[in-house]
Amino acid sequence: MSLGESEAVHLSGHRRILGFCWVVYGILRLIMGIWLILFSGTATVMFGALLGRVPNPFALMADFHVIYAATIVLSFLCGLFGLLAGLGLLANQRPARTLALLAAFLGISEIPFGTTLGIYTLVVLLPLRGVSPPIRS
Repeated sequence: MSLGESEAVHLSGHRRILGFCWVVYGILRLIMGIWLILFSGTATVMFGALLGRVPNPFALMADFHVIYAATIVLSFLCGLFGLLAGLGLLANQRPARTLALLAAFLGISEIPFGTTLGIYTLVVLLPLRGVSPPIRS
């Protein structure tokens, strides 16, 4: 087995692991987005209760709704791209790498799972430049 073939086999194993992890992560993020929608009324009441002694509570409440909507959209985008990337990696399709990198960049802000999976994806799928291959003995 040549050096290129062993790297391909090694990368194939990582692709399967990444594919499975991205499918699970995508499903969890889609569930989180649905959960955020279902409990938006509760979140609004809870945040509104904190604004009792603020000079301009209506402006802060409007900001809360914008940030909450952006969080819902981000959750659905991470879930959709994560699920598509995972299925693509498991099927060994060509655009799966691009989708996985996009999902990694979107999901890296969600601590701890998105960060861990995003960094693992970036390490596995981004090529190392300037690193020489190991010497065969």
